[in-house]
Amino acid sequence: MGKKNMQSQCHPFAQPKHFLPRFLLVFVFSLFPTLSFPQTFDYGDALHKSLLYFEAQRSGRLPYNQRVTWRHHSGLTDGLEQGVDLVGGYYDAGDNVKFGLPMAYTITLLSWGVLEFEDQIAAAGELQHALQAIKWGTDYLIKAHTHPHVLWAQVGDGETDHLCWQRPEDMTTSRRAYKLDEENPGTEVAETAAAMAAASIVFRRTNPHYSHLLLEHAQQLFEFGEKYRGKYDESIEAAKGYYPSVSGYLDELLWAALWVYKATHNATYLNYATQNGEAYGGTTWAITEFSWDVKYAGLQLLAAMLPMQGRNEEQKQILQEYRSKAECYICACLNKNNSTNVKRTPGGLLYTRRWNNMQYVSNAALLLTAYSSHLHSTNQMLNCHTGSVGPNEILSFVKSQVDYILGSNPMGVSYLVGYGPSYPQRVHHRGASTASYRDCKIFLGCMQGYHTWFVRHAPNPNVLVGALVGGPDLNDEFRDGRDNFAQTEACTYNTAPLVGVFARLHELEKGRSSSTDSPSLLPLVSFM
Repeated sequence: MGKKNMQSQCHPFAQPKHFLPRFLLVFVFSLFPTLSFPQTFDYGDALHKSLLYFEAQRSGRLPYNQRVTWRHHSGLTDGLEQGVDLVGGYYDAGDNVKFGLPMAYTITLLSWGVLEFEDQIAAAGELQHALQAIKWGTDYLIKAHTHPHVLWAQVGDGETDHLCWQRPEDMTTSRRAYKLDEENPGTEVAETAAAMAAASIVFRRTNPHYSHLLLEHAQQLFEFGEKYRGKYDESIEAAKGYYPSVSGYLDELLWAALWVYKATHNATYLNYATQNGEAYGGTTWAITEFSWDVKYAGLQLLAAMLPMQGRNEEQKQILQEYRSKAECYICACLNKNNSTNVKRTPGGLLYTRRWNNMQYVSNAALLLTAYSSHLHSTNQMLNCHTGSVGPNEILSFVKSQVDYILGSNPMGVSYLVGYGPSYPQRVHHRGASTASYRDCKIFLGCMQGYHTWFVRHAPNPNVLVGALVGGPDLNDEFRDGRDNFAQTEACTYNTAPLVGVFARLHELEKGRSSSTDSPSLLPLVSFM
């Protein structure tokens, strides 16, 4: 590309790709001020787009078959100062830091979705992309676990990173790496154990050697976290302002023990979860959120879905207590507890808090979809304070949340970027909001990005396809602005749980439109 053409691509006011002109959008909405979106959605397309997002978040040397072509190689010297190879992995959100805790959690959710809905993902033609998304993360986690009792848990510094608005290909901010070891423990490394254990199950059939390697790392990390206790954000203070461990690490220990048990069928890990269930809060805490920090609802659901056959009476009783707490969470989402339920916006969206609320919605969607399938396959019902609930009703509610995300909401906006006719155009994301490195190889400096790209009103030049942004406020209102990071920033753990959910809904939608597949579920899913 000649210099003249390159400079035109670098110009911040060039017409952005993939967008209708702003005046045309305004004209369309002025003609149809009460325009409403259809109640049926292409979940297969949403699944396809959700997996593209992970390619946009890649760090390291990008492969030849990279589909998101506005990204390029980045972070190629990560770990060099510390003498360790930490190239690869994912950027968590719209910045350029690699935070180990949310990255591992993302891989756990992706793996869980594949384990529950592998056939549905494969039928949609997306299984290989899902496996690639998982392996891109686990390859990095293997690198980061350099010794049984050493885990490199972060690369980059949020403080310096947030001072700059640079695409990852141009980073000039600190790439310092932070590790956890016996002298500087972080029991939350158990999340990485959970991610590797879950992924080991995913790859057991297609790549048994890799599966075994992941499981070995998972067991070592669980032993490390259990033996050397301490909050990781006290050892890595650079994480405290961004991913603090507010809930502590006991939930991560139970969560990891259950995942390692599922991967090994070694009773030692199940005994750990049952014997410590009460002391660690697993059978006593009734929680109304599930997130990268608070894992109780997820681990309670995992325990609730374990088969009862072959258990002794004490284990059966404890697993029943886990189930009771898991169902309290499900009932809270369905608004069927007597007192403690999850708030909803006037438009019907689950609402937990202002900052990146969509993470709680998508995380809940995975749990509810998995539990609906479990109840359906075991011919059971959910027991709430207000009465029994069948798997159909649970899945119907999940569909309502997903449809809200995809555009059936008061704003008429799809909060999954790139899906539908209207979606956020000014996502808080350094790479998406600046010129693509492939089109513009001119170096963009730290403050140049703020002055040239961040402040401009025009849409981002690159569409962050598949990103689930933070979403609307308690009143269903949403402002599409790059500075509005609470609503317009996306995170990997927002989209990750939707992969399995989209696949499940896609299966049902195909069955409803073309056959009598799953007839008992379809009426409830179709009519809201």
